[in-house]
Amino acid sequence: MPSTYPTLFISHGAPDFVLTQQVAVAALKQLGERFPQPRTIVIISAHWIRQPVGITASETHTTIHDFNGFPQALYQLNYPAKGDPGLAARIAERLTDCGFDSELTSERGLDHGAWIPLMLSHPQAMIPVVQISLPSDDLTSCARLGEALAPLRDEDILIIGSGGSVHNLRAMNRIEHTDAWASGFERWLLESVEGNRFENLLNPDRFTPLFETAHPTVEHFAPLLTAWAAADRNRPGKRFHHSFMYGNIGMSMYEFS
Repeated sequence: MPSTYPTLFISHGAPDFVLTQQVAVAALKQLGERFPQPRTIVIISAHWIRQPVGITASETHTTIHDFNGFPQALYQLNYPAKGDPGLAARIAERLTDCGFDSELTSERGLDHGAWIPLMLSHPQAMIPVVQISLPSDDLTSCARLGEALAPLRDEDILIIGSGGSVHNLRAMNRIEHTDAWASGFERWLLESVEGNRFENLLNPDRFTPLFETAHPTVEHFAPLLTAWAAADRNRPGKRFHHSFMYGNIGMSMYEFS
């Protein structure tokens, strides 16, 4: 086992992503083979934002199908991952020490921003999972959350931020045409992450006019900051996958060490 795990940002796409043959599906299937098996996975999804910060503390997770209008096969999928109540309690203590209000919950399961990518990367559901909510849509707070979680990496725990590199659902199309603004934002994001410009991500609307179009709301962008800050915001990340789904839904994924 490595002494310190990297942290990951993954794009989880539209809910029916798991049923497709998208190249990002293959990337996530390969992800589970890239690293030794972690003791626990801690995941922060764009689809859970609350204050106090929520932390799942159940022994076994339910699978939340938090979407409508998709093929019936999607609602039949189940990811019966176990939880880690002891780790959840320690995370709550850690967040308190770092100035966050937090709350353990044994009733909430895993939303699709968590279980869909994990079903692809770790399909056997043998690794315990703890999901943590984003504290708000304030990017600075999301980065602070990552810094608070950073010591977990020394315990064979894999930290994942799950969102989307470009997330404008109104711009989706079925002809798989990617607009110039989406490609342009992905280039800016790559240059910012691999160029070690964390400040760009904290204030993206100041550094690129494309941010508002790429992210009309910030919840799918925020887990990227959490994942980077949980590693080292002073070290660049590395993109290990890049593609688009439905034309303009960015599926880029990054690794931080």
